[in-house]
Amino acid sequence: MEKRNTSIVTEFILLGLSEDPKVQMFLFVLFLVIYVVTITGNLFLITACIRDPHLHTPMYFFLANLSFIDICYSSVIVPNLLNQLIVSRRMSFSGCALQMYTYLLLACTESMVLAIMAYDCYVAITFPFQYTVIISQSVCRMFISCSWISGSVLALLSVVYTLQLPLCGNNVIQHFFCEATTFLKMSCVGTFIPQVMFVIVAIFSLMAPTLVILISYIRIVITVIVMPSSEGRYKAFSTCASHLTVVTMAYGSAMSLYLKPVSKTANNQDKAASLFYTVMPALLNPMIYSLRNKDVKMALRNVIVGNIPH
Repeated sequence: MEKRNTSIVTEFILLGLSEDPKVQMFLFVLFLVIYVVTITGNLFLITACIRDPHLHTPMYFFLANLSFIDICYSSVIVPNLLNQLIVSRRMSFSGCALQMYTYLLLACTESMVLAIMAYDCYVAITFPFQYTVIISQSVCRMFISCSWISGSVLALLSVVYTLQLPLCGNNVIQHFFCEATTFLKMSCVGTFIPQVMFVIVAIFSLMAPTLVILISYIRIVITVIVMPSSEGRYKAFSTCASHLTVVTMAYGSAMSLYLKPVSKTANNQDKAASLFYTVMPALLNPMIYSLRNKDVKMALRNVIVGNIPH
């Protein structure tokens, strides 16, 4: 029975965001602009971190990796969304599986990188004289490697288990991309065990990094409070403000999606939360870091001016 059902589904139809042609055209232009701005902003940020010697520190190494993840993240979701809006809503089974895996890989990896950046802030503020020893180049590379490896394992476990669910010939996805939880709504069998598995993955990819972030910021606050200089306190909080803004934006929407039971019915609020979680952080991260960081603003200005023909 299960083999027969899974063999029937060779492609999926994504219902997307709207059925209205006028709305679809508006959304196409909107997301095309968002995608171009996202790629451009993150590429500029990566270029600035590479070219400016003042940004050759662990903090900006992690920031450049975050921008790279955001470029990949946006490229996994938005081009296919644009295709849905004006060309075709059909996606092959293999294409859907690849999108699901890559999306989860990048989401888990980004979550861990944000936790690493919180720990980096904690070490920089609490142990400024030992910072270069504790967060060395080899440690930075190890942190990033572990993030990608852990993300790939968690994503693989989720996707392999999800794609084994019998869909009973149902190939209509009530979403704008192939999200793992959407397959639970399409399955014709009980999904209690799969939901438990998703919660376990969410604990490792969301709750554990969140715990690291909370502990890091608690220690940061304790350290900053006892600083004798108000200028030192302001500088310390300014260092962490951009990261805290990004974390709040990313983790809030992610937890609202994955740390709750999966309903069998379509939910426009889930689509909106998914849209915010998948598209907006990649767009806003470069703006947040450049607006609140003088070093990044100066480096970006040098990159832009350097690329203008004289």
